[in-house]
Formats: sequence, C-alpha cells, structure tokens
Amino acid sequence: MAEPKKKSTRRSRGMRRAKNKYQGINLTSCQKCGSPVLPHHVCNVCGFYHGKKIIELATPKREVKTKVTRK
Repeated sequence: MAEPKKKSTRRSRGMRRAKNKYQGINLTSCQKCGSPVLPHHVCNVCGFYHGKKIIELATPKREVKTKVTRK
C-alpha cells in the first residue's frame, strides 16, 4: 500500500474536509399550492406533481374543539 511521504498539515486536512459540510435539505415550492416539497416528489398537501394530479388524497376531517367546563 502507498504511504504518504510527508505528514498532512492541519490546513490541508481542513481544506480537504471542508467540502463535506452538511448543506441541509433542498426544498422547492409546489406549483399548485405553494407548500414546500422535496424535488422530484409528489406534493403531500394537494397530490400534484409537475402540474398534473398524480394521487387522490383523502380530505382530513377537522376536529371541532369544544371548551371543557368544570363543575
């Protein structure tokens, strides 16, 4: 196996590792509803991808919050 001829300096090591920094998630906005979506994925809110309806989403039932009265 090849062995390094000289010790790598802290600066060289740091510059080599600098490109490995985590950049975070790349989000785009849905063309239909504007919600954040991962690229090349179907929107979870409206079910559209690239302007076309791909999946039919069931509409969630909204719960009506009632005030709890204590006796």
